[in-house]
Amino acid sequence: MKARERGTLFVLSGPSGVGKGTLRARALKDIEGLTYSVSCTTRPPRPGDREGVDYRFVSEDEFSRMVEQGRFLEYAKVHGGPRYGTLREDVERELDVGRDVLLEIDVQGALQVRSLVPDAVTIFVLPPSEEELERRLRGRRTETETELRARLESARRELEEAPKYDYVLVNDDLDEASAALRKMVMDSREGRLRR
Repeated sequence: MKARERGTLFVLSGPSGVGKGTLRARALKDIEGLTYSVSCTTRPPRPGDREGVDYRFVSEDEFSRMVEQGRFLEYAKVHGGPRYGTLREDVERELDVGRDVLLEIDVQGALQVRSLVPDAVTIFVLPPSEEELERRLRGRRTETETELRARLESARRELEEAPKYDYVLVNDDLDEASAALRKMVMDSREGRLRR
């Protein structure tokens, strides 16, 4: 890729528990020239979360100031709780120097990005089944039963949005899903995007 070409924005989205984070990590390791824009969140860190790597952890007040300043490309309140957002300047800086940027964001945010950046490539990650999604969420042990029920209800609504995306990817087998994601990125780079 020539340094003067503008990069492509790739949006990886889907319900909680489908494996977006794992797919993102694999993509960043396996696909040359792809960078990740770290989202801001008001939720507290989970065990293993790294500041500035997994998320930027900010207070509600700081997040509100950033919203007022128009600093977010997208932001949303997710599952009735914490807020998440992607900083516009982080994305634009990378795209302007010709780097492709991967966002891992919720469905609300992805639809906002699609309206603001029509040439973004959107990829919806599906679970193999609702039962498997529930099993994965329970296995994380990061939510109370009430929070888990809210996430599952949100997931049912979010699954209805899949047809609005450029690509739909079922994350049943991690190696196969990673290979499919790589092919989607490479096809898009070569102008073979299905729209």
